[in-house]
Amino acid sequence: MSTESDGEFETTAEPDVDALARQLGDAITELPEYETFEEARAAVEADPDVQEKISEFERLRQEFALARQTGRADEAAVEEVRQAQQELHAMPTMATYLDAQEALQRRLETLNELISDPLSVDFGGEAGGCCQDD
Repeated sequence: MSTESDGEFETTAEPDVDALARQLGDAITELPEYETFEEARAAVEADPDVQEKISEFERLRQEFALARQTGRADEAAVEEVRQAQQELHAMPTMATYLDAQEALQRRLETLNELISDPLSVDFGGEAGGCCQDD
């Protein structure tokens, strides 16, 4: 962007949006919600019981998806997946992770609203692509 001054053009300093975005990303990593989320994520990854339950849940979910594709899924299979998910989510380490994830998501949504407010689009919603379901 430039402006005319005494017949000459002078450059007006534009904010370096990329640098501002990097600063925002760095600032987000220092939020208590982010730090809590990262600690909870590390705890989930380090807990062998949680990892075993995650593997079990994923196995059941994949089996159910295959059964559904072949028309063999029934209510018992749905209930088995639902039960495995409830057991996983009830584990203290996983419950802490899910709470931390939800708190971080709320904080990021607030930041999205602040960024989107002066724009005519939902910044976070549009940043991911053009063809999203709402």
